[in-house]
Amino acid sequence: MADQPAEEEEKAEELLPEEPSEKKSIASRGIPSKDSLYLPPHNSPELRSFQDANENLTRNTWNAEEITNFVFPKRYQLKYHETAILFISLILEKTTLSGEDIGHFVSQNGISKATFYNRVLPRLRRVGMIKVERQTLIALESKRKFRPMTISLSKTFGNYLTKIGDSWLALVDDARSRKGK
Repeated sequence: MADQPAEEEEKAEELLPEEPSEKKSIASRGIPSKDSLYLPPHNSPELRSFQDANENLTRNTWNAEEITNFVFPKRYQLKYHETAILFISLILEKTTLSGEDIGHFVSQNGISKATFYNRVLPRLRRVGMIKVERQTLIALESKRKFRPMTISLSKTFGNYLTKIGDSWLALVDDARSRKGK
């Protein structure tokens, strides 16, 4: 019976809140929009059919606007979506753009520089749809450095999603084959 108070003390210690950690953090509010992709339900009217009733892929492909909708959803980010569609159309036509081409594109279409350079361009680069390369040049007359930008199409976006999809298909096929044995 003398052991009983010691056991109660141990239980009481377990119930006490732990000492606060050194660094307090804000509760998560989910994935930041800059790091996310929009994936509507697979049977959504927003998507054209991509598989048949037996879960086999159909031969139709999505166009640039449908693909861009996963990065900038028209439903939630209309201005970014429209800007991205215009830019993707241009880069699909030319495959490579210089800084001068981009400046002309922004001014010709009346797009806010802040929207394009701070939101659309970085996001297209982050997801791997475009590749941004810079060169460092030094002007001979003024010894001033400048870094012209070249933007080109990139396959990284497709490779990234293909890897995810192929890995999932392999897991499903493996699980189904084990179940069949």
